[in-house]
Amino acid sequence: MIRVGVDIGGTKIKVGLVKEEDGALLTKGKIPFVHEGYEVVFQQIAAEINRLLEEAHQSIEQVGSIGLAVPGSIDTRQGRVLHAHNLGFHDVPVVAAMKQYFPEIPVYVGNDANAAALGELCCGVFQGYRTAVLLTIGTGVGGGIICEGKMFNGGRDHGVELGHMMLKYGGIQCSCGNYGCVESYCTATWLIEEGRKLIKEGKDSLVVKRAEGNPDKVDGKLVVDAARDKDPLAMEIMETFVDNLSAAITSINALMDPEIIAIGGGISGAGDILFQPLREKVKEKSFFKVEYNIVPAHLGNDAGIIGAANLYHNGV
Repeated sequence: MIRVGVDIGGTKIKVGLVKEEDGALLTKGKIPFVHEGYEVVFQQIAAEINRLLEEAHQSIEQVGSIGLAVPGSIDTRQGRVLHAHNLGFHDVPVVAAMKQYFPEIPVYVGNDANAAALGELCCGVFQGYRTAVLLTIGTGVGGGIICEGKMFNGGRDHGVELGHMMLKYGGIQCSCGNYGCVESYCTATWLIEEGRKLIKEGKDSLVVKRAEGNPDKVDGKLVVDAARDKDPLAMEIMETFVDNLSAAITSINALMDPEIIAIGGGISGAGDILFQPLREKVKEKSFFKVEYNIVPAHLGNDAGIIGAANLYHNGV
């Protein structure tokens, strides 16, 4: 039996065929996300699923389910995306849209970060744990919670939005419309903006030199690499980033006291320059003065696909 996982992002959509018996990816592909209405998006997803099935020499009859991971608030019972700001999806019937192309196949939908946490539980870093938290850090911040060995989809089944916890009241405006969300301070977007400020302010920094004075050449990795190479201004940016992120994790710890916390997204590749001070600051700030198990996620960019493909057996 094959399970299809679809991880929908604001710039690209990743689609994969996952073997049910071991959770391994049989094949995967990606297509651009086009802001032309959800009907066009699902037409393209259906075409990509059919292309992958043909490529893998599999028939549609072998597909047991299709899972959709979407970055937003979800009503899983109704199969609708309530709000996905980065996609422009508001009250969109995603399950019905998918079943228009595959009417005989069960379709499930979940929040993308929740799905990624489920992927880590099925065949990643959360195996063997019953309480875990995943933070996915990219252009935004997603959060997935494992509680009692299952994906926790919120008390009212809307998913969880750890990226929209309030970090700094009255702070930077977030894409959701509120001010001071975790997502405004703990993302690659924040790192990029801080790096670009160095250029705009004419600072003497490796960030400026390596970007050749061009703000468009600044990305999160460039800032992290400059900090790793002991550039003082880049190190200040990283210190503030870690301070912000540790504050967010401290709030999660106070609520859940999880056995393990994983960081996903591109920032998870930063290594010791991120994780060593992060663990120290979290211990320092947390109510429970213990060594918190904060680790990189294992499945990388495949976590959303694998988790989406496994939505069928999580009771959602």
